[in-house]
Amino acid sequence: MQPESRSPWPVVAAVAVGLWTVGVTWVLQSGWWLVADLLPSFGLDAPPAVAVVVGLVNALLVAVPAALLRLSGRPAVQAAGTAWLLGAGLVAALAGSRAIPVAYHEWLLLCQLLIFGLCDLALRRRRQEGGGRLWGLAAGVAVALPWAWAGSLGGWFETFLAVLVALAVGVCAGSLLDWAPFRALGRGRRLWCGGLVVGVAFLLVGASAGAAGTNLLLMAVLPPLGFAAAALHRPAGVAALVGAATLGPLAFVDPEELSLLLNLETRDIGYWALLAVACSLAVAILLFVGYGLAVPRDAGRPLLAGGLAVLMLLAGLGVYFGVGRPGFHGDRLFAILKSQASLEGVRGTAVQPALRGHAEETQRDLLAALKDRGLGYRSYYLVNAVEVDASDPVTRDWLAKRGEIDRVLFSPRLRPLPEPPAVAKGPLPAPTGPQWNLELIGAPTAWATGAKGQGIVIGTSDSGVGMVPAVADGYRGGADSWYDPWNGSKTPQDHGGHGTHTLGSALGRGGIGVAPEATWIGCVNLDRNMANPAYYLDCLQFMLAPGGDPTRAPNVLTNSWGCPAEEGCDRNALAQALRGLKAAGIYFVAAAGNSGPGCGTADEVPALYPESMTVGAVDKDRQVTSFSSRGPAAGRVKPDVVAPGAEVVSAMPGGGYAAMDGTSMATPHVAGVVALMWSANPALIGDIDRTTAILRETASPVTKVDRASEPIDACGGDPANVRGAGLVDAAAAVNAARAAR
Repeated sequence: MQPESRSPWPVVAAVAVGLWTVGVTWVLQSGWWLVADLLPSFGLDAPPAVAVVVGLVNALLVAVPAALLRLSGRPAVQAAGTAWLLGAGLVAALAGSRAIPVAYHEWLLLCQLLIFGLCDLALRRRRQEGGGRLWGLAAGVAVALPWAWAGSLGGWFETFLAVLVALAVGVCAGSLLDWAPFRALGRGRRLWCGGLVVGVAFLLVGASAGAAGTNLLLMAVLPPLGFAAAALHRPAGVAALVGAATLGPLAFVDPEELSLLLNLETRDIGYWALLAVACSLAVAILLFVGYGLAVPRDAGRPLLAGGLAVLMLLAGLGVYFGVGRPGFHGDRLFAILKSQASLEGVRGTAVQPALRGHAEETQRDLLAALKDRGLGYRSYYLVNAVEVDASDPVTRDWLAKRGEIDRVLFSPRLRPLPEPPAVAKGPLPAPTGPQWNLELIGAPTAWATGAKGQGIVIGTSDSGVGMVPAVADGYRGGADSWYDPWNGSKTPQDHGGHGTHTLGSALGRGGIGVAPEATWIGCVNLDRNMANPAYYLDCLQFMLAPGGDPTRAPNVLTNSWGCPAEEGCDRNALAQALRGLKAAGIYFVAAAGNSGPGCGTADEVPALYPESMTVGAVDKDRQVTSFSSRGPAAGRVKPDVVAPGAEVVSAMPGGGYAAMDGTSMATPHVAGVVALMWSANPALIGDIDRTTAILRETASPVTKVDRASEPIDACGGDPANVRGAGLVDAAAAVNAARAAR
């Protein structure tokens, strides 16, 4: 063995390179995740190529200084440089897998499995020592225990791939460090020095594994295990340790749900993931102390290690089945059939039986085939489609090749949490009169003519509705006025507050609602601010025929939601649904989206459809807000009109009131105005085209945008792609409705 150099500079250089590696890796990996997470809020997509470049740059910035450490005359420093260089190689090798969208998580895991497998083969010669597997397994399972409580598994195929990837990651991690130089340092120095070196190497392993977001969790969980790895100092033991620990974040967290848009204050997936990280870190500290004292130098005592491993495995099963959420909670497939019902000449209450009959006839063979394969499903008719309880590539390919299937989309599912989010409360007191937003659109003037929405039913599809005084009196009631496909609740409820707030702006009592004498029915299509094509369709079908009875359908729908590609929709996913609702005479109002000020951002489902009355947002000064999405959308001018959407005060489900921003807040204003128009002239009820024409013709001019936006005519030179026909005017629209024949 080469003699140790007494110069301190190699050690100083190693410390500097280690700190550099940690800093660069965290900045690049977390920075890109934040950017990719926030870009969709501005109507932009995160280019997959950039994710690859970030990984390659990260690897290069680590590899160069790590390679220089190999020139040191100190064996331990050379071993550190080699381990970090190999770790950088893993980051580079896995960078290409990040080009796969997170919605295709199974494909990402499969790609990473192949790459890690190749890396394992390349590192095979470095694995010369066995032993310590049971010690490592016991420690790794202990670290993974919090995830079995705080997280939930995905689908069976996704979970299977996660297990294989975790094993491959563990084998790679066990091959990174040559322990011989550290054993020469003595047990104490080996634990500290070796632990720090391995911790940095584990950081790189974590950065390379999983999807963006999941890798950040691994970057937090794995490095502290370097000290336990130093106590084991055997490749096999380290592999078992890292493999079992990696399985926690990799299998029990859905990377699609790791988003800043899911607020941590509501105890969503991010909150529980951070809590699991904290618990894993606490276990890692205990392992450092316990393994440093208890694990023998040769990682022996197999009976003790085996007993500990069995105990940890039993504890894991106890946590999973006792306080966890057993079972698979993966995504599903949404198969849209080629044959969509023709609605030519079909109107009103005849629409629902016509659509249902067409679906039953055309889906018969498909449903029989699904039963033969033992696959669960949910059949739809408003769009002729079937959601299938599977997401694996084999089933997807089988569906896509069937003659009656047009295309197969993903239908993402949220994984359950340890406890539901707290019910949102508002900090503001009850208003004492009509709010500025109602005054701005002339609602009190319309009320003075006797039009207050009486006799009109508004349907809301959103996060739910809290039965607070402002909206409770307007509930239609009965068994067919509420539907919750997410949680199966039998009475109205809302945790997040979005649905209560928007409904309050449509018809809330006490000075917050446009049509305070209208009634409402509700459906939950959003859970924790996310959904999928099937859940959106669940609520649209419910609105078409509540309880299966089209005569009980609402008159107007307020829809403050959008279904982007991340939630499984393509541009035409729900187009047939809106055609069916229009044919039935149900007025559909939709939010333009909050991806402004860029042009062409009002292009999400359902805002882009011609059947949608798409609504942008203005502030108190009648200026279009910067966040309000712009057109054109699929070649159409969008939005159709604008309404108040900044600092709008409305009710919250836990009590109190809150001011919120968004085209979500603007949308119910227009739904409320339609209710006023139809209560003023019931002959207009169901006349979608004439009602839309009146809304557009009576809208008041909007000529300004806020300071963060481009000029009013920035989008294609047409101001209508920013402000639509103008600001909806309730008083003028009601007067015109009364005059309509």
